[in-house]
Amino acid sequence: MLEDDPNELLAAVKDIHDQVNEQAARTLDRWEPRLSRAPFRPSAENLARYLAFRKLDLRPVEAALAPWGLASLGRCESRVLPSLQAIIANLEMICRSNAETVRPERGDFRRGSDTLTANTDTLFGLRDGGRRTRILVTLDTAAATDAAHVARLVDAGMDCARINCAHDGPVVWQAMIDNVRREAAARQRDVRVLMDLAGPKIRTDGVITPKKRKKVRPGDRILLAFEDAGEGKDPPFRATCSAPEVLRQVPAGAVVAIKDGLIRGRVEAVRGDGLVVAVERTPPDGQPLKPEKGINFPGTPLAVSPLTPDDLADLDFVVEHADIVSYSFVQRPEDIALLQDEIARRRRDRAAMPIVAKVETQLAFTNLPELIVQAAGANPFAVMIARGDLAVEIGYERLSEVQEEILWLCEAAHVPVIWATQVLESLVKLGMPSRGEFTDAAMAERAECVMLNKGPYIAEGITVLDNVLRRMEGHRLKRSAQLRPLKAWDREG
Repeated sequence: MLEDDPNELLAAVKDIHDQVNEQAARTLDRWEPRLSRAPFRPSAENLARYLAFRKLDLRPVEAALAPWGLASLGRCESRVLPSLQAIIANLEMICRSNAETVRPERGDFRRGSDTLTANTDTLFGLRDGGRRTRILVTLDTAAATDAAHVARLVDAGMDCARINCAHDGPVVWQAMIDNVRREAAARQRDVRVLMDLAGPKIRTDGVITPKKRKKVRPGDRILLAFEDAGEGKDPPFRATCSAPEVLRQVPAGAVVAIKDGLIRGRVEAVRGDGLVVAVERTPPDGQPLKPEKGINFPGTPLAVSPLTPDDLADLDFVVEHADIVSYSFVQRPEDIALLQDEIARRRRDRAAMPIVAKVETQLAFTNLPELIVQAAGANPFAVMIARGDLAVEIGYERLSEVQEEILWLCEAAHVPVIWATQVLESLVKLGMPSRGEFTDAAMAERAECVMLNKGPYIAEGITVLDNVLRRMEGHRLKRSAQLRPLKAWDREG
C-alpha cells in the first residue's frame, strides 16, 4: 500500500507533479492569446494546473499522505504547485533522498490567497470593520427617493449596491446612485455600485387558460406559440414567449421548465404554430399559468445573444455611472468578448471595467474555465452563482455539488465569487427567517460576496447576515478551519 512505503508514495506524488505541469503547459499555450492583463497570468497558470490536477483520481494518494502527517492535497486550490512541491520535499526528507527539491517559500503559499483578496478589494472596495465577505444588496425604487432608507442600508453593512436594469430607467438609476454615493461618503464608506444588465428575457406572454381551470396539472398540455397564442381548444393552455426566436431552436423531447420549475414537462411535438409541452410535474394542487414567468430549457443549447438592444442602450449609462457591470445569460467566451468590445468602445482609454458573469445555465458551468480566462484575461472579474436559474437548469439535486465546484474553480483562478439567490429571503421579505436560511447564510461565508434581494426588512437582513458572516469567519477561511478556541465546553476557570 502507498501509505506503507514512503518511496512509493514519493514516486506517486512526483508523477502527479509532472502530469500537472505538462498538461497545464498545453492549456496555457491555448489560452495565451487571451492573457493580455499581466496581473492575471499567475492566476491563469494556477488555474491551468488545478484543472490538470483535478482530472486525476487523487483519493489513494490523499489517504496515504495522512499517516505521514503531511499537508492535505484537498485544500490547494489557490496554490497547486507550492502544495505539491512542499509534499515532495517532505517525502524526500522522510525517504532520506539525495534529491534537492526546492522547498517553496512561505510567501508562495500565501500568494494565491493574497491575490484573491486584492481582486476582491478591486471589485467590491476595501474591507470595512474586519469582515472579509462583502454584502451586495439589490436596491428597490425607494432608494431613488428616500435617502434615509439608503442610509439605513449603509449603516447596516451594505458594501455594494445592485441596480437591476430590468426595472426603472436612467432617471431613477441616477437618483439611486446619487443617494448611495452621498450616504457612503458621509460615513466614509467605500460602497460600490453594480448594475445588472437584464439580458434576453425568456418569459411567458399572452397567456390563455380555460375559463373553468387556471391551474396546470400533470397530464395537461401547453402550447408555447411561435407568434400568436390565439383562441383554441388544442391544447386549452396557451402562451407566447417574450423571445420567440428561442422557441424555434427547441427540438422535440426537450425539457421545459416554467416559473422556476414549478411547471415542468417535455416538448411532445413541434408544430407549425409552436411547441406542444406535455406537463409532467407541478405542485400537488397544480400551478397557475401566468404571464411574465421565466421559461427555461434545461440541457438545450440556445444560440441567443446575451446583449439585447435594450442592454446596449443601458450600457451607455452603466459604463459612465457604475463601478461594476453584471452580465446575464452569459454562456460562451464569445459572449464575454462581445461585452468587452462594447465596454471598450464606450470607455476608450479608461481603465478596464470590472465584469461579473452570472452562471445560470449548464453551458455556462461547463464553459466556466474559458469564461474566466476570457474575462479575467482583460478585466477585473467575478462570478455570480445565480442559484435560482442554475438549479432549474441542472436540477435541484445537483445544485450543492455544482456550487462547490464553482467555488473551487474560482478560488484556483483567484476570482471572487458572489453567492446569490434567496439568501435570508424569508427574513428580508416577511421579517421572520427560517432555520435553514441561517445554515445557507453560514455556508455563504466561503464566497467573497453574498447578495441579498430587496424586501421590506432588508436592513434587518443585512444586520443579521453581517453577524452570521463575522461569526463564521472566526471559524473558517474558505475551506480551511481557523481553529479558533472553542469556549462553549470549557468548564475550567
